Amino acid sequence: IVEAFGPGMVGPDGELDRPAMASLVFADPAARDRLNAIVHPRVRRRSAELVASAPAGSIIVQDVPLLVEGGMAPTFPLVVVVHADPQVRVRRLVRSRGMAEADARSRIAAQVDDDARRAAADVLLDNSRSPAELEAAVDALWTDRLVPFAENMCWRRPAHGGPPRLVEPDPGWPAHAARLAARIAFAAGSRGRGIEHIGSTAVPGLPAQDVIDLQLAVEELADADAVADSLAAAGFPRRPELLRDGPQPTDPDPRRWCTRYHASADPGRLVHLHVRELGSPGWRYALLMRDWLRADTDARDEYLALKRRAAAEFGGDADAARYAAAKEPWFDGAVPRAERWASGSGWYPAR
Repeated sequence: IVEAFGPGMVGPDGELDRPAMASLVFADPAARDRLNAIVHPRVRRRSAELVASAPAGSIIVQDVPLLVEGGMAPTFPLVVVVHADPQVRVRRLVRSRGMAEADARSRIAAQVDDDARRAAADVLLDNSRSPAELEAAVDALWTDRLVPFAENMCWRRPAHGGPPRLVEPDPGWPAHAARLAARIAFAAGSRGRGIEHIGSTAVPGLPAQDVIDLQLAVEELADADAVADSLAAAGFPRRPELLRDGPQPTDPDPRRWCTRYHASADPGRLVHLHVRELGSPGWRYALLMRDWLRADTDARDEYLALKRRAAAEFGGDADAARYAAAKEPWFDGAVPRAERWASGSGWYPAR
C-alpha cells in the first residue's frame, strides 16, 4: 500500500492510517480499485486457508463488506445482510468513528444501493434499532436456521418439507428464484445450460406451497452426476432415489424421462431442483406447463381448485407425497390442451 499510495498512508505508530486511506479511496474510484487489487487477493487466500482448516460440520461465517459489489453472493450457501437506514449509518459513523459527515456520506455513496443489497440477501436483519434487538434476531437465526442447515449439509440431506400448505402468492418468489438460480449456476459451472423458475411459484397470482421449483438444464445426465457434489456443497444435496419423471401419454417411453433431483438443505427456504437434459421431454414439459398456466386463466383456476381439494384432503400428512400424486391425473389430461395452446400460440421453449 505504501508503494502504491506513498508514505502518507502510514500513521505515527507505523501502522496503516485507515482514516487517511478511506478519505482517499472513497473519493477516487480508481484509487479504490487499486487498493482492492492489493488487498482482495490476500484476503481470499487467507480466507481459503481458514475455511480449509475448519473442522467438519463447522458453521463458517464470513464478514464480507463488498460481497455484493464483488459479485460474490452466489458463492455462498446463505447470505445474511445486516441493514440500517442511511441516516442511521451516517449518524453512527460520525459518532463512533469520529468521521466527518461528508466522508460518511461519500463512503455510503461508493457502495451499491440498498435494493441491490436486499436482492442478494437470503436473510435481512434490521440493525436500525437497539443492539439487544439485533442480538435476539441473530440468536434466533442461528438456532432455528443455521444449526439445522449445517447439520443437513453435513449429512447431505434435504430439509424436511412437511405437510402440504397452500399460501397466497408471494411477490417475492421470483426474486428468491433468481438469487437461488445464480447460486446454482455458479455451482454447476460450464456444465450448466441454463436455469428456469418453474412450478406453481413461477405462475403469477397462483396460490402454492412456499417451495421454489427450479430446473437446471445439462447436455447429458453425466453432466448432472458430475456437478452433484458441487450442488450439495452449495446447499442442494441430491435425492438419489429419484431418477425419473413420470412419462406423459404423448411420450410414454420411460427411458426418455430420466432426471436427477436435488433439494435445499436450508430449512428456511425450501427448494426443489430438477436437473434435466436440455431438450428432453421432461425439460420441455416443465416449461410448457408453466407457460400455459401463465397464459390460460381458466386452466389456472381449474388447477387451483384441484390444489385446494388435495391440500384439504392430505393436509394432515407428514409430507406432501400424496398431495403431489393426487394432481398427476389432472396433468395427464391437461397435456393435450397445453399442446394445442402451444401450437396455436407459436410457443417454443427458450434454450
